[in-house]
Amino acid sequence: MRSVPMITAGELVKLVGDYNPRVDSVLLRDAYQYSREMHHGQYRRSGEDYFTHPVAVALILAEQKLDDATIATALLHDTIEDTCANYGTIEAKFGGEIARLVDGVTKLTQLDLGGTEVRQAENFRKLFMAMSEDLRVILVKLSDRLHNMRTIKALEPEKRKKKAVETMEIYAPLAGRMGMHWMREELEDIAFEVTSPDVRESIMHRFDILKAEAEDMINRITSDMQKVLEEAGIEAQVIGREKKPYSIWRKMQEKNIGFARLSDIYGFRVITGSVNDCYAILGEIHRQWRAVPGRFKDYISQPKSNGYRSIHTTVLGRAAKRVEMQIRTRDMHEVAESGVAAHWSYRDGVKAENPYSADSTLWLSSLRGRFDEESHEDFLEAVKLEMYADKVFCFTPKGDVVKLPQGATLIDFAYAIHTRIGHACVGAKVDGMLVPLWTQIKNGQSVEVITAEGQTPQEVWLSIAKTGKARSAIKRSLKDLDRSRYIKLGRALARSAFEQIGKRASDRALDTAARTLGLEDRYELMVRMGRGELYADSILNAVYPDISPKEGSEVSWANAVIGLETDQRFERARCCQPLPGERIVGIMFRGKGVVIHAIDCDALVEYENQPERWVDIYWHGGKHPASYAVTLEMTIGNDSGVLGRICTLIGERKANISDLKIVDRKPDFYRLEMDVEFRDVEQMHALISLLDIESNVAEVARSRDPKRVAGSEISHA
Repeated sequence: MRSVPMITAGELVKLVGDYNPRVDSVLLRDAYQYSREMHHGQYRRSGEDYFTHPVAVALILAEQKLDDATIATALLHDTIEDTCANYGTIEAKFGGEIARLVDGVTKLTQLDLGGTEVRQAENFRKLFMAMSEDLRVILVKLSDRLHNMRTIKALEPEKRKKKAVETMEIYAPLAGRMGMHWMREELEDIAFEVTSPDVRESIMHRFDILKAEAEDMINRITSDMQKVLEEAGIEAQVIGREKKPYSIWRKMQEKNIGFARLSDIYGFRVITGSVNDCYAILGEIHRQWRAVPGRFKDYISQPKSNGYRSIHTTVLGRAAKRVEMQIRTRDMHEVAESGVAAHWSYRDGVKAENPYSADSTLWLSSLRGRFDEESHEDFLEAVKLEMYADKVFCFTPKGDVVKLPQGATLIDFAYAIHTRIGHACVGAKVDGMLVPLWTQIKNGQSVEVITAEGQTPQEVWLSIAKTGKARSAIKRSLKDLDRSRYIKLGRALARSAFEQIGKRASDRALDTAARTLGLEDRYELMVRMGRGELYADSILNAVYPDISPKEGSEVSWANAVIGLETDQRFERARCCQPLPGERIVGIMFRGKGVVIHAIDCDALVEYENQPERWVDIYWHGGKHPASYAVTLEMTIGNDSGVLGRICTLIGERKANISDLKIVDRKPDFYRLEMDVEFRDVEQMHALISLLDIESNVAEVARSRDPKRVAGSEISHA
């Protein structure tokens, strides 16, 4: 199948000329014609002429009002990689600037951002080097990925899934970090449809039902708000929109709530002329409607690091429905929509000046400064944190502002102040109250770190810390502490892995693995295994590349936990019911052995001042049997066949119901406690997600009760 390009060269020049009257029409026409000639005879997987792709990418960038050089680069971005053109021919025809941009996009296209951590980190370094030299390179690459995702159905299922995962993990967060939220939302939603089609379809189905029940909710709320602002004499535009399916899904996961309880599925923006009007509008809205506590954020006084500014608030609107609102000026809205692209956009033939445009070069400079300072793992972790995380703003006792990623803990705060403070941290007060070190910091809180002489970082801190700076400092401090313990743990892990394939973890085998992996000796290999930096599969493949563990072989209960002494008993804590795949810690009890808790279990606060009882342990990395019971709390509709369908669904997911108790029975619903046996935490999350979108399941959640005593699953390890 062949098709003509989406638009002609003349139409593209006119589109660019509408926002840039000084458009270089000769440049764009020449780039258009050259790309068309170079790609002649090439076709996409869909059967379309390949040339339709660079034209579509150019259109995406033109919609963002970008400069002529960026539009020309979009037209030429695949010529070096896919045709006989090279850097020299592009430079001769279109000049050095465009040649450098096209070459930069080509190099990004050739990067494999998946693969091993070392390769991934190195390629991320190259990505950010290219971005720091000229941000327009990443703008073209993101637009290239967006068009490829819009046409992804032409790919084979396996490649489609791989591209979708890569988009969800790398390109969508990067677009968000660049402030291009519209692009992030579209990339995420397309990828979501590929990776989780059933979940997305269920959300869309429920969403359609809710829209039908709410009738014309957006228009009515928009009209209500516009009327309030007109009566107050404030000129503003109110825009309502439905949230994307993936945005709804993410909120369900973050808040651990079912679709039935998610009421704020509509978003409203109020766009006005000045900052003063923004705060005046906020006052009028809060006078008219009741504000929802804990749902107010002022990103005007404390902008996000990507330049985003807006006031967020949630109020109870018509029929007590939650209404999420964003209030911003027109300049703020332009940055919120375009992100860093606003810095390169044109108005009336000149580069647009926006006082709120983010200077992403500062962020990129900070990352470049880490290139030679951090290990591959630490650099990759820092980059992903920067890309994914929103920020929280908290204060020292003196009133200094500390900016941290969302989800950061008190450990992260201590290291953000100074590495020495972090190392000596023994506790902290939040707003004057003593709280555990793993407490997550919220916006506006005041934090005081408590230190003690002689304190050193603990291994468990690595599970608590979220920022790359804190984790790097902790790892450096722990590196030389108790080396023999890591060697012992690593040897136990290696022995277990080799036994699975019927081999022995001899010194000679471990030396061979170390040489193959480029490590100093077998002791370095075992230390890395003990620290969790190197996995058993890598060692087995290094020694026996043609042998893999027997299919279907399962980890026995006796070998389920690594890190215990010989013949040391252990049991799972009933309060948190930890599963393989979760980070765990052991607490020693006289007569009971070791009780295993999930690292985030609330019951651990009781042992915070007894570090001598804490034991570093890990789940075995192999395949576990589905025999780990977890209590699920459910609220389901009291209709015929509902419970049977739920039980069938659980069975289809290869899980087993070991106990069921009806806690409360009403005419319209049941409340249940169901003990379900799982293989690992991933299997549990998958089942909860499926149950969560069932129309007759109002609520489903994992039960965690600090009052429950430890379980009875006792063994010798």
